Amino acid sequence: MSITQSIVDAVCERAAGRPVHTVRVRVGELTAVVADSLRFCFDLTTEGTVAAGAVLDIEQPPGAGRCRACSQDFTLTDLVLLCPCGSADVEITSGRELEIVSMRVG
Repeated sequence: MSITQSIVDAVCERAAGRPVHTVRVRVGELTAVVADSLRFCFDLTTEGTVAAGAVLDIEQPPGAGRCRACSQDFTLTDLVLLCPCGSADVEITSGRELEIVSMRVG
C-alpha cells in the first residue's frame, strides 16, 4: 500500500489539480510487487483525488543478469543470482525497476 500511496502522491502533485486519466508505471519482475495488488491499492488510494478513476497501466520488464565471470547474459526469474555457468558473481541488469513512466492528464 505504501508503494501505491507514493505513486499516487507523486502523480497528484504533478497533475496540479488536473484530472488524471492514465498512469503508466514500470515495475520489474524482481521487485516482488504483485501487479494485481498494485492495481487494487491504486484504486483505493486514488479515491477522492484527481486520479480517481484513472487507469493504471503496468509494464513488467523481466529479470535479467550478466555474469561477471563468463560475461553471459541470462534471464532471472527470481532473486537467486546464479549464472548457468555456476558463478554467483552476477550483476542484475533488468527487473528491479519501480518508476512512473508517464501519465495522461487533462
